[in-house]
Amino acid sequence: MKLQDLDIIVTAPPAPGWGGRYWILVKLTTDTGITGWGECYAATVGPRAMRAVIEDVFARHMQGETPENIELMFRRAYSSGFTQRPDLTVMGAFAGLEIACWDILGKARERPVWALLGGRMNDRIRAYTYLYPLPQHEMPAFWTSPEMAAESALDCIERGYTAVKFDPAGPYTLRGGHMPAMSDIQMSVDFCRAIREAVGTRADLLFGTHGQFTTAGAIRLGQAIEPYSPLWYEEPTPPDCMAEMAKVAGAVRIPVATGERLCTKAEFAPVLRQGAATILQPALGRAGGIWECKKIAAMAEVYNAQMAPHLYAGPVEWAANVHFAASIPNLLMAETIETPFHDALIKGKIRVEEGFITPPETPGLGIEVDEALARAHPYEDTDLHLQMQEAPCDYVNGNCFAGGAPPKAE
Repeated sequence: MKLQDLDIIVTAPPAPGWGGRYWILVKLTTDTGITGWGECYAATVGPRAMRAVIEDVFARHMQGETPENIELMFRRAYSSGFTQRPDLTVMGAFAGLEIACWDILGKARERPVWALLGGRMNDRIRAYTYLYPLPQHEMPAFWTSPEMAAESALDCIERGYTAVKFDPAGPYTLRGGHMPAMSDIQMSVDFCRAIREAVGTRADLLFGTHGQFTTAGAIRLGQAIEPYSPLWYEEPTPPDCMAEMAKVAGAVRIPVATGERLCTKAEFAPVLRQGAATILQPALGRAGGIWECKKIAAMAEVYNAQMAPHLYAGPVEWAANVHFAASIPNLLMAETIETPFHDALIKGKIRVEEGFITPPETPGLGIEVDEALARAHPYEDTDLHLQMQEAPCDYVNGNCFAGGAPPKAE
């Protein structure tokens, strides 16, 4: 059985774009006719350029190879061009293709992917979700309203979730770490207070940031929200200096989580060595694929750290996350996004029920991709999957992070 053909579909979820502006799905077919699906989460270049990268990685390192040789194909891609170091774009392309290889292998052996990864450690996977607006909520008012956030949190609890994430501390600026405005600190405190009062001890609070603060700024903010006992403080400083994040971890009494922007074990190892975080959040469609993330999980186990696979993409990467999560002993929880489009794209084959996910028993990833639906929603814009703002933090008028990734206004 050899890898023979590649097809790439760039699909755009409907507005408001929960999960990003587009998802890059890859479909591999073997010479025996077995197909496998994967999803690439690299987004440093536009989808047209990324398509060319994926095609090159497949043709150069994978086409004609047996899908069993995942380690060999990884080393080819990782070493490509005399590099042997993390390359976010190349490894992101490989990661999606690698996920498709596992889907093929599971189907060929008539076993779910988790069964090929050492078996099932977790019969149920604890899920968490961002707080999204309810039908009665208006945007963008939702993003600066602790009261609306509390209502959304209660809705999640009623649906069985035991952990909810929110990130009111923006903005995400390409200028690097900044000192948060006092109004942003107060907004964060107000969100934590309102949500904690609403949910009590029925759910954990997951405080999200996206690397936007200086070390000192992250410490100030983290100490301000400590009284509400969040389960984690996510990526408080930029991901390019783990020594600085470690200073935050040592100064704030909230577990630090990080990893959605990191690539391969080479970038996760310093997180553990330097004590920068105790919760790792790899994006499987970016970090190198399922097998590479199994290695990252094994490293984390030695450091008594837990895994919480990241998701801000489509349901194919989510399916990969589920099989990965099912197979590891140091799982904390897995991120989920529940929208009708996510569900329809994999024909409802994996779902969150009462706040937990049951790993599928069907072969491969256990999903059925609706190709017609994916192709009926092509991405035709030029913006990246997610984009950071150029404007600096506004210390006068306040800051508002609007969630999602909506298409441009007509």
